[in-house]
Formats: sequence, C-alpha cells, structure tokens
Amino acid sequence: MSRIKLVAPCLFGIEKILAREIKELGYEIEKTEDGRVSFITDEYGVCKSNIWLRTAERVMVKLGEFEARTFEELFQNTKKLDWDKWIPKDANFPVAKASSVNSKLFSTSDIQSIVKKAAVENLKSTYNLDVFPETGDKYPISVFINKDKVTICLDTTGESLHKRGYREISSKAPIRETIAAALVSLTPWKHDRILIDPFCGSGTILIEAAMIGINMAPGLNREFISEKWERIPKKLWWDARKEAYSLMRNDAQFTIYGYDIDESVLEVARQNAEIAGVDEYIKFEKKDMRQIQSNDNYGFIITNPPYGERLEDKKSVEKLYSDMGKSFSKLDTWSFYIITSHPEFENFFGRKADRKRKLYNGMLRTDYYQYLGPKPNSR
Repeated sequence: MSRIKLVAPCLFGIEKILAREIKELGYEIEKTEDGRVSFITDEYGVCKSNIWLRTAERVMVKLGEFEARTFEELFQNTKKLDWDKWIPKDANFPVAKASSVNSKLFSTSDIQSIVKKAAVENLKSTYNLDVFPETGDKYPISVFINKDKVTICLDTTGESLHKRGYREISSKAPIRETIAAALVSLTPWKHDRILIDPFCGSGTILIEAAMIGINMAPGLNREFISEKWERIPKKLWWDARKEAYSLMRNDAQFTIYGYDIDESVLEVARQNAEIAGVDEYIKFEKKDMRQIQSNDNYGFIITNPPYGERLEDKKSVEKLYSDMGKSFSKLDTWSFYIITSHPEFENFFGRKADRKRKLYNGMLRTDYYQYLGPKPNSR
C-alpha cells in the first residue's frame, strides 16, 4: 500500500480531540493547525478514518502544498501535481470548494477556475485527451489558501462526516453530531457511570455518548464518495467495516437519560436513537430540568441548554440558568458539562467553572463550562 497524506478538517477548538482520535487509530500526525489535522496513512486508512473519526468534518487526500502569490504561480504549481495517481480518464473532478484567508489570492471563483484549468492541462498529456467527458465517478477538489500557502486536496468523504445518517428529523436548534461527540470526549464519562442530558432535544449528545459507550464507529451505517474510486479497492471498505463491527461492545449494559419538556421533541429523539441503533441504551422522559433528582452518586450531566440568542429570549434563559444552578447543586457528587454562548453564564448559574474551553458550535462561538465533581474513589 502507498503512503498517503490526509487532512481532516474539524470545528475550531476540537483539534486536540481529533488528533487523539487519529493517534488511537494508529496513524502518524504530521501537523495540527487551527481547524484541521494532517496525518499519514494508506488506502486502508482512508476507509478506516472515514468510518471511525467522530470529530472530523471530512477526510481529504492532500495532493500538494505550495506557496502562491500570483495566479500564474497557482496555475503552474497546481499543474505539477500528480493528478493521474488519483483521477481516472472519465472522472468528474469539480473544484467543489475554495477558501482564502489573509492571502493575496482572494477571489474564490478565480481560484476554482485556475485550479480546474491546471488539473485539466496536466491530465491532457497523461490521457492524450483534449476534452474530458467527466461522466464517471466524482472526485471533488478542495483548495485552501492561508497566508499565501496553498493546500490542494481531494475530498474522500462526500456528505460531511457529521451526517451520520440517524438524524432524519431534528429539533429547532440541534447541535452538530461532531461537536456533540467532542463534548462527550472532553469528559471522563464511561458507560458504567450515570449520564443525563436535561435539555436533550433530538437526542444528539446522548446518541453520540451511547455510540462511544458501545464503541460503535460513527460512519458504520453510511456511504462515502470514495467507495467508488479506482484507487481504493472495494475489499478495503469491506474489511474496514467488518473490523468495526467486530470491535463493537455488544455486551455493554448501561442506561443514559434524556429529558425535555416537549413530548414531540422526545418522540424525534426516540426515532433518531432507534435509527442509530442505540435506543436500548437511552431512556427519554418528559421532565423539567428543575425536577432532576437521583440517588446515584458521581453521575454526569452533559448538556446544550438554550442560549438566548434572540433578545426576547434573554431574560427567560438567564432565569433558566439560575434555576439550573439551584437544581444541579443538589447533586453534590456529580460533574456538570454545559455549552452555551451566553457570556455571563457563570454569574447566573451561581458558580465559577473549574475549567472553561472555547468551542465553536458551527459558526457560533461558545464556551464549554466544566464543573468537576469528586472521583468515586476519593470518598
């Protein structure tokens, strides 16, 4: 197998979690930057990374990296890349995405046009063609320019990795699956400890937690665009899925809990959990957060409460945070992990967090407040 450089983009703030995931798969990290991790693997690693990575948005093959301050430099350097190692004669290879940050080349439409032209010029000589039919399988090209450094990739994923396939219906303000997985990964929760999401909505945090609890690969039940590529044999995809199934902990026994005050939302959560294949591990109940009580010690709350982004909601959300502080304080051995964009959350909650981490829920800047309870063996 070949030595292949991959790039996995992610939401800002979770790069270290993603790097840890990649290392756990056994791959060498080349570089960790804002919003992306580069690593080294092979063709089988393309399959395995797509199937297993919980916090990556996609997996891309890095074709090349170079500096370009003019469109001529962009064209000539792009033309030099080994396009034929990946792209066959009949491939459909659009420049699907281009972005530019703090660079002299800033027109994304021009960048797309020039990269496409350079790729075509390169492949003309390889396949002795003047016009490419582009009737075959899709090979989306991605261009990222940061401070005049150009990175050109092929997207092996297709639909973003956060689209696991289980959330056919969602609540009004759903949290992305990749950030939900990151919220769980940033805690020491294990499946033998109680976990509650008192604002569970469509159930995303709990579904991701249950998948982690049974070691279910998040991409196990979906397809990827590169499954049709000539370079990656279908047997590798079969082997990667077979391995993922064998690593699931089907004998795990635990129950985690989701509460919400809206029964219609809970019904959506139940459907999502069933589609994901983890419904037997999650119990959804109609319950107000203020009614939370438990005889269990050392439990966890991981939750994404309302943020009060609209002015008319702000006062009610601040009252909600105050009530959360009072309600949660009864669980004196528990740990609380709360994500919100409200800058004064701690004041209304009534307690300063032990740790606070900046994360992005999509494009929204948030903080992840971590209140750490005692460890089970400390009492």
